[in-house]
Amino acid sequence: MCGITGILAFTEKGRDCLPKINASVKALQRRGPDGEGIFVHRNIALAHRRLAIIDTSASAAQPFTDHTGRYTVIYNGEFFNFKHYREELIQKKIPLKSNSDTEVLLYMYMEEGPACLEKINGFFALAIYDNVSEELFIARDRYGIKPLLFFQDGDYFAFASELKALLMYDIPKVLDEFSLFTYLQLNYIPSPHSVLKNVCKIQPGHYILIRNKEINTCCYYKIPYQEFLPAVPDYLTAQNQLSSLLDEAVQKRLISDVPLGCFLSGGIDSSVITALAARHTPHLKTFSIGYRDEPLFDETEYAILVAKKLNTDHTVFSLCNDDLLGNLFQVLDYLDEPFADSSALAVHILSMHTRKHATVALSGDGADELFAGYTKHAAEFRIRYHPLLTSLMGLTSPLWSVLPKSRNSIIGNKVRQLQKFSEGTRLSLKDRYWSWAGFASETAVHQLVRSNTSSAEYSKRKDLLLQYLNPDFNSVLLTDMNLVLQNDMLTKVDTMSMANSLEVRVPFLDYSVVNFAFTLPASYKIADQGRKLILKDAFRSQLPVELWNRPKHGFEVPLLKWLRTDLKSLVMDDLLSENLIHEQGLFEYKDIQILLNQLFSKNPGDAAARIWGLVVFQYWWKKYMR
Repeated sequence: MCGITGILAFTEKGRDCLPKINASVKALQRRGPDGEGIFVHRNIALAHRRLAIIDTSASAAQPFTDHTGRYTVIYNGEFFNFKHYREELIQKKIPLKSNSDTEVLLYMYMEEGPACLEKINGFFALAIYDNVSEELFIARDRYGIKPLLFFQDGDYFAFASELKALLMYDIPKVLDEFSLFTYLQLNYIPSPHSVLKNVCKIQPGHYILIRNKEINTCCYYKIPYQEFLPAVPDYLTAQNQLSSLLDEAVQKRLISDVPLGCFLSGGIDSSVITALAARHTPHLKTFSIGYRDEPLFDETEYAILVAKKLNTDHTVFSLCNDDLLGNLFQVLDYLDEPFADSSALAVHILSMHTRKHATVALSGDGADELFAGYTKHAAEFRIRYHPLLTSLMGLTSPLWSVLPKSRNSIIGNKVRQLQKFSEGTRLSLKDRYWSWAGFASETAVHQLVRSNTSSAEYSKRKDLLLQYLNPDFNSVLLTDMNLVLQNDMLTKVDTMSMANSLEVRVPFLDYSVVNFAFTLPASYKIADQGRKLILKDAFRSQLPVELWNRPKHGFEVPLLKWLRTDLKSLVMDDLLSENLIHEQGLFEYKDIQILLNQLFSKNPGDAAARIWGLVVFQYWWKKYMR
């Protein structure tokens, strides 16, 4: 796992920017602490920070140039099936000089061009330069596991793994107000847009070819979704196929020349991955975090049950609130784009402690989106298939609106969910999905921001994000894959793991698993009996019985408590102070006051999450835009 950056100049002014690659690659040091390399050739500069995982020798260092000297690659990712293609290259008498997947990838591109991407089982962001045709090729993996951003103007095209590295090319820093408007609803910014105008994220499953200043973007992969499925395997056969595909996916991801382990939260998803990894790895190392001060958020008892059953070498990092708060500003300082999923703090701490024992960790991300694991999926199912219940719940909306709601207590959170459900019964499918995906309504954000963002541009962006929603339940999961998984879950794990120089691998996002999951009817995933049905049934015998009927938890942190106490001065006197709000000219201060009053009331609702979104944005704005 690594960090990459590069710049292709179109003019003399652009060539003057090539030396800035030195500062750009330095900004990626935490993504790759094991080495640095820079390639400069006429109008292009490419640079790489290395986290050595496969072939840790100097022969695999990047930028990597083929034996003819024509092609050079920089690559961030893993190509798990590379050994098969390496053997083919050896049979063709290609003079290989390393045991790395990087070299195999380069020679495959030389032979097949962009078509080689379809053969890669793994995750990546990469760039390849042909110094004869002066063509630059950059690409991103199928699901957006690895990030890649770019900027272009008339003088140059620049790209990087992180925005902070891209900013080193002195690109203009102009806030994208439509991205801000979306962020204030979702607490993250969906691709292809970023927080800055003229900075874009390459979409998953896409590549860009640049030649003679002409920039062409192509899609090489889409999730093979069909609203009307052809013949599908019976349920038992499908279970066996899923089990086999996941086992193969995990086996592929156990390849490593450095220590490897598994995140084990105690939930179904990470437990399934751990069970499969333990089949092939004696004394597998597993890691979880617990909250001594917050038993509501602590899942370690379930993780320990799984670890004992599977006989793994398990480590629990038991944290108190001071541990969490002590790492908060490390997270805020590392973020180079506003991202307010508060569980990023927990992932950061888990990654930080895991890195002391391993360089690679497997995670269970992706299962909820593939197999309908979220609470919102159960709510959507009830609305679709239980109309009488839906009608009754719609009538109860006035009751839930007056009862106290909070994410930080079991009862308060349940009331919050019931109110959202009852409100959702009166909305269209797309409006309901958008409401449940976020923390604030469009109306609330319109009141908060001062600019007029009720334009066709915002509507266009939103419509694209929701374009696949239809009466088929699998369309909800497809939308989750494209919106929530890519822009929230994967962004969180990549950012926080890379901040700690830890590579995280995601077996559920092996493309064979994803493709198979979208050939299954939704009834195999969700029904009156529960969620993630086929995943649970396929692995029920391998995991402790206590896992199956427990409530779902996610990584959470006690935001409400912190914002009312430890972080109160930071919020009230600094980041959301009247002086700063007026200086920015972005927000209506009276509406921020309303949110703050709600935070300190007996009925905080989602105020803590919304204020946290503002805090993260303000912290970013002061660092990068002031």
